[in-house]
Amino acid sequence: MSQVSPAAEMASARRGFEFLRTHEYLPPDFDDDVFDELWTVWPEQDRKAAESADPSTRRRLTFSYYGLITAPDDLDGKKPAFGYVAADRGNWVMNCLACHGGKVAGRVIPGLPNSHTALQTLAEDVRTVKIKQGKALAHLDLGSLQMPLSTTNGTTNSVVFGIVLGAYRNPDMTVDLQRPFPQLVHHDMDAPPYWNVKKKTSLYADGFSPKTARPLMQFILLPRVTPAQLTEWEPEFADMLAWIESLEAPKYPFEINRELASRGEPIFTKNCARCHGTYGASGVYHQQTIDIDEVQTDRLRLSSLSPEHRSWMKKGWMSRFGEDPVETNPVGYVAPPLDGIWASGPYFHNGSVPTLWHLMHPETRPKVWKRTEDGYDEQRVGLEISTFDEIPRTAKSPAERRRYFDTRLPGKSSAGHLFPQTLTESEKEAVLEYLKTL
Repeated sequence: MSQVSPAAEMASARRGFEFLRTHEYLPPDFDDDVFDELWTVWPEQDRKAAESADPSTRRRLTFSYYGLITAPDDLDGKKPAFGYVAADRGNWVMNCLACHGGKVAGRVIPGLPNSHTALQTLAEDVRTVKIKQGKALAHLDLGSLQMPLSTTNGTTNSVVFGIVLGAYRNPDMTVDLQRPFPQLVHHDMDAPPYWNVKKKTSLYADGFSPKTARPLMQFILLPRVTPAQLTEWEPEFADMLAWIESLEAPKYPFEINRELASRGEPIFTKNCARCHGTYGASGVYHQQTIDIDEVQTDRLRLSSLSPEHRSWMKKGWMSRFGEDPVETNPVGYVAPPLDGIWASGPYFHNGSVPTLWHLMHPETRPKVWKRTEDGYDEQRVGLEISTFDEIPRTAKSPAERRRYFDTRLPGKSSAGHLFPQTLTESEKEAVLEYLKTL
């Protein structure tokens, strides 16, 4: 088998990032005129702050309100958010970076999960403003009336998006509006970091999907997209996968106690490497799925995909009609690589654990928590948060309540992964410091 040269891989990755930033695979979500009026439908306190602000500050407030990320190349503050293509007539067209282009401690990192995104709130407000402006509604405006896009900021109902978009597709990708619609089990997911994809042999939290370009195309399967277009665009998505696999984990930007970290490495190797691999120049990671009864994290994600949908993937175009491996009966969740884990909080597949310290101290995990926008907890390694026993009564609107992560809701449990309980407190402290070095 011929090997792809490093130069060819780099060229493919560059093309992939360019396609991601410039190609309109979906219809526009909204335009500049709608964006500029979004603040007018906010709750009173937020609306008054925006009303009295200058245009530049109002734009910044709008980005913050919806968890939109400023593109690294937006030097004059006039481009759409990272995760949107700038289309004709001032239109904004969503791309993968809406969920996979985030920031940590105020730093924007392509491939980092966008743990700020307020997709449901954005769709609701866009719909309201469009109606006021007399504009036609788009797919997300209408879709969010029938299914939740997210119930907590920073997470999305992405698995169900894929199910719905594939529901009317035959295995050969032709559209059949008479196909039976599956029962949907809505649940929110925390996007995984892209830079670890290169170490994996399959995709998604349960590892059921082949790691090829085709499954990445699930999220553009609006009925208007033809099988011929999918075939035409597949090489572009192959380049996007090359870009994803070219990414490197960001290095921890704060101080590290190297002596303590060196004590943590053998403890990690003894207790954690069985599932998560080893690191450094001679590090080795072998992907494996951990049985749900062993890991004991929230089960809803695992049960949300029906055998019929998994079989649809296995028998159809998405897996080259079975040539690519599809796991139709996964038993649990993939233990992911931990490169750059300092940056990818919150943790677990559902984003229920705000810091690595909470992950290693299961008994302390908060029932309800709320993050700050750019604060970073260096001591506990993860999001800077406030904790609550209940969502405060002052959070009256759905948009305000979505700013709080409530682990008592279906699919949002922070239980499980109790393995750190075998460590002493000093061992946990050393492992926590070592994790900063990965």
